[in-house]
Amino acid sequence: MKDRDSDITATVVRERMKLGNFIRRRVRDPGEAEDILQDVFYEFVQAYRLPAPIEQASAWLFRAARNRIIDRFRKKKEQPLSELTDDGEEADYEYRLDLALPAHDAGPEALYARAALLETLQDALDDLPPNQRDVFIAHELEGRPFKALAAETGVAINTLLARKRYAVLHLRARLQVVYDELDL
Repeated sequence: MKDRDSDITATVVRERMKLGNFIRRRVRDPGEAEDILQDVFYEFVQAYRLPAPIEQASAWLFRAARNRIIDRFRKKKEQPLSELTDDGEEADYEYRLDLALPAHDAGPEALYARAALLETLQDALDDLPPNQRDVFIAHELEGRPFKALAAETGVAINTLLARKRYAVLHLRARLQVVYDELDL
């Protein structure tokens, strides 16, 4: 048991910095990133003590971190597209497109999958009506709030929300095909 504990300690010391940087590149909130890091190390300790040893600890840690990030992202995604407070301000909610894509440093297959998804996304964006495309890009990719978009364009917030919703449904359907083909 003492050998396993020293192996766990050595792995944590060796991988902590790289894994922490990996998580922080994908999660903006430092507190949330640290929570994910701690959760992953906790899972690692629990899994390492099982009878079947973890052979590639580094790969296991990064896969677990990626899964944790995606889980948190999915929980946030389950919220409505945008929740408005009583004064018309958007609630603190952020969609991170980069979390839905395979990581840059996950190997050649992931790079191929990322390129295929980005190409399909661009094609799908090009297929959208301009008003839906503009709202989606402004809100999701540029991070501009609906209230500012409404003031700029003179279009009601509810109309902008509806346009974005139609855009999201279209993009989701188009990207699902690629996700299924790539088995992501």
